[in-house]
Amino acid sequence: MHSIEELSKQIRNVPDFPMEGVVFKDITTLLTHPGSLRDAAHHMEEACSVFEYDAVAAIESRGFIFGAIIAADRDLPLVLIRKPGKLPAETISREYSLEYGTNTVEMHRNALPKGSRVLIVDDLIATGGSALAAADLLRRDGCTVAGAAFVIDLCFLGGGGKLRNSGVDYVGLIEVSSEQ
Repeated sequence: MHSIEELSKQIRNVPDFPMEGVVFKDITTLLTHPGSLRDAAHHMEEACSVFEYDAVAAIESRGFIFGAIIAADRDLPLVLIRKPGKLPAETISREYSLEYGTNTVEMHRNALPKGSRVLIVDDLIATGGSALAAADLLRRDGCTVAGAAFVIDLCFLGGGGKLRNSGVDYVGLIEVSSEQ
């Protein structure tokens, strides 16, 4: 199994994407290394043992990859938090700010039974906007947010602190303390 340090070395920095001044952390290079996807999901699942959850909510799009594996491994429901216009039934939505603009996410209304304890999963937390929006959607739909998990935590952008201040504890496998 790849260690978290080995997985960290497989992540590529892409300068000036999606706009000048941003250094994008690209996990597609991790995904192309045989076994690394499975190992990253396994490390995330181990780190999430501190949370009690009975469903997983994955944020589009790279969160789908890790969230689906965790949900399947634990035989749990998977809820998709998507960009607008991608879900076919009645939705609820939330706009949020991100490092380089704004965006909106949606989920199906009544996707889970009321009171479900949900783990939020995404590949990366930066400013915390999408994770906070996902938490808001889940709460508005009658669920409890049990915690959140990310492959990468861009600590220097403060999203993790914002998430914790909103009452959501989280785990991040790879902590990045400065824009590199």
